[in-house]
Amino acid sequence: MSRGPRDPLHDAPLGDGRAPAAQGASARGDDPVAPHGAVPGDGRDTVALRDAVPDDAVRLAQIWSTGWHDAHDGHVPDELTRHRTPQSFVDRAPGLVPDTRVAVLRGDVVGFATTVGDQVDQVYVDASARGTGVAAALLADAARVAAEAGHAHPWLAVAPGNARARRFYERHGWSDEGPFDHRVEVAPGVTVDVPCRRYRLTGDGTVDA
Repeated sequence: MSRGPRDPLHDAPLGDGRAPAAQGASARGDDPVAPHGAVPGDGRDTVALRDAVPDDAVRLAQIWSTGWHDAHDGHVPDELTRHRTPQSFVDRAPGLVPDTRVAVLRGDVVGFATTVGDQVDQVYVDASARGTGVAAALLADAARVAAEAGHAHPWLAVAPGNARARRFYERHGWSDEGPFDHRVEVAPGVTVDVPCRRYRLTGDGTVDA
């Protein structure tokens, strides 16, 4: 069952998947903005990874809402889609902050990954960051966060019809462990069972060329 306000489904990260794993990034340090993980950007800029802070919640909601619908509309039950209004993401985004790392490019938050225990719970990248490698960096950083918490082989849930995301994860060392139904709470006392595929990190997170 999903935990509280979170939606355990992932979009296809909108990077190009070519960036290396972030180096030197700390997980949930006392200072939420330093040190950063840094990866190459689009040839002119550097992408910084840092812990999310409460002021990021509005931006997280924007990225989350757009990315979720881009990836899931038509691939999940209609009842779930009906509940995923823009306001629903605004309401739930503050709850992501304590477990989230964000990617910053040219001063703007352009993506985020949320890791809870052994689950990479969210991975979303803004369309403006396509081709920058942000998605790969966030995914690798999320795996690092899980590993530092004692989970060397974290898992995530993907909608079966989201072929783009599935290819992305497979290229980065995640293996399909098969189908399962994920129970998502869409309102107090109201749940929707969502068919998913469970992917687990079995490789080292590098790109399989």
